[in-house]
Amino acid sequence: MTYYIGTSPTDVINGFIKRYMYGLRRNDDGELFLVKIDQLSGGDENIAIINDIGIAAENYLDFEEGIDYLAGINEEHEIVNDNLRYPQFKWDNRSLTYFIDPVDGQFIQRLSETYVYPQNISSPAYGDGPDSNVIITNTKPSEGY
Repeated sequence: MTYYIGTSPTDVINGFIKRYMYGLRRNDDGELFLVKIDQLSGGDENIAIINDIGIAAENYLDFEEGIDYLAGINEEHEIVNDNLRYPQFKWDNRSLTYFIDPVDGQFIQRLSETYVYPQNISSPAYGDGPDSNVIITNTKPSEGY
């Protein structure tokens, strides 16, 4: 048996209010991209890039762990912060599965069930980092949105 003074590893894990970040964006062609980042998994694939490179005045500066942001698109469906990679993101303590139903185009959330994502149905995302794993693997870094 191991004894801890202060916070144990179990206390740390249970202390995460929101473990998963889900970021949603569209490219210029209207394709949806969703990234799921697990704060406890570590590694390069679980790094959230909030602002893309650009003019500092167009950055989103209010990012906080555990705070949802759904106001990145205005009433005219235009992006509010041009550098913000995910105009909508939310946090959850549950590992959720999202997908687009190929029959009717509905955005589906699945709980406690796996889903096999179809291959090669989308353009590559950013070409590196977590987005390349969302739908397909990008083999040419120069391609994509």
